[in-house]
Amino acid sequence: MKKLLQQVKKGGLSIDEAVEKLRHLPYEDLGFARIDHHRHLRQGFPEVIYCPGKTTEQIVKIFSALAARGNNVLATRATEDVFEAIADTGQFPRIRYEKAAKAIVLEQKKLRSSKTVLPIITAGTADLPVASEAKVTAEIMGQRTELICDVGVAGLHRLFSHIPKLQKANVVIVVAGMEGALASVVGGLVSCPVIAVPTSVGYGASFKGISALLTMLNSCSAGVTVVNIDNGFSAAVAATLINRKIEGSS
Repeated sequence: MKKLLQQVKKGGLSIDEAVEKLRHLPYEDLGFARIDHHRHLRQGFPEVIYCPGKTTEQIVKIFSALAARGNNVLATRATEDVFEAIADTGQFPRIRYEKAAKAIVLEQKKLRSSKTVLPIITAGTADLPVASEAKVTAEIMGQRTELICDVGVAGLHRLFSHIPKLQKANVVIVVAGMEGALASVVGGLVSCPVIAVPTSVGYGASFKGISALLTMLNSCSAGVTVVNIDNGFSAAVAATLINRKIEGSS
């Protein structure tokens, strides 16, 4: 809004042109979707595209509308063919596909990096897709991250060498399937909030992540907060908001 008014004041934008741009505030109606362009002002990051359930054409149009504002754009749970459809428009030469995270990323605006590192811990290698989603999400929101992989409770000694760096963090994300016990272990070792992400990794009685979810919800470690099954995105957003408040960079 400030940039728009400054452009009008300097003569770089006519009043009619400004009115046309304001027409899309606070949201832009595409018919099948209403793009929330004010979300960046309210929350510090733009609306993110959740791809499942949308057609490729719809995703391309939403992506283009968000990118037109000059902000960074993130599309989650995206397939490679959707990425190719967006890339084929030729509008976004800097677009990239993060295969492990199944995310489409367009960085148009350089954000100030966080002062501290956000550790993202996985219990097993099978938890990496969810952890990768958290990593990509946090990084496009300006967070410095570090993946600490495969340090679950079946071999807890693998975690010990990482404890000093965990204790320096403002917030930690723990991603675990099976019984999900790693979140409680980490929660008992650090003095910061722990965002626990149960994954759908596991055999039959894990009930596609419900076992890990219930374990994390019943954690005896104070300070452990739990997001939905496989929801690395929400964990990253929550961790980013916490870190911004602590560092005073919001």
